[in-house]
Amino acid sequence: MYGLLNRALENFLKERHGVPLWHRVTNRAQSPFDGFEPLLTYEPALTDALISAACAELGRTRDSVLEDLGTALVSHRDREGLRRLLRFGGVCYRDFLHSLEELPDRARLALPHLHLPALVLHDQGAGRFTLMAAPYVDGAGYILMGLLRAMADDYGVLVVLDLGPPVAGVDVIDIHVLDEAFAEGRRFDLAAAAL
Repeated sequence: MYGLLNRALENFLKERHGVPLWHRVTNRAQSPFDGFEPLLTYEPALTDALISAACAELGRTRDSVLEDLGTALVSHRDREGLRRLLRFGGVCYRDFLHSLEELPDRARLALPHLHLPALVLHDQGAGRFTLMAAPYVDGAGYILMGLLRAMADDYGVLVVLDLGPPVAGVDVIDIHVLDEAFAEGRRFDLAAAAL
């Protein structure tokens, strides 16, 4: 999991802020690696050091950097595979939310060695949901919030997201769906375009 996160952070920083910033981040984090393979295992402390170094180099808080990373995971044009995996969850945002509990198993179909944290959704009614996720890195809830926000945009839905205090070490995200027809969503076809 940490290889995937490290690679995502590497791609995000290089694309948004350039290769020189990425090199400053790896130097500040005292990383023995300039680049990361998503399917390899790395020490959690290295991932934490990379995130902290990125925050210091950008002069931003950990939560804002991680939320932007989560958004970039879905919204960047080169991440169509992840977007498709998530969109298979349903034709509307509510269906997508209800499918999140199945996401770790669906992801393992594509990447058998990938172990995403368990996700549990509670439907409170009236467009209110609570999503609980066991974090695998400090601030992972913000990555998930960025992903949820990007998917709401993808569906054309207006939502309010709030990361509450953890409960027994589990991240708790409050989701309030305000308008399911707020904007035109991005086009999505079940069949991938022919090459």
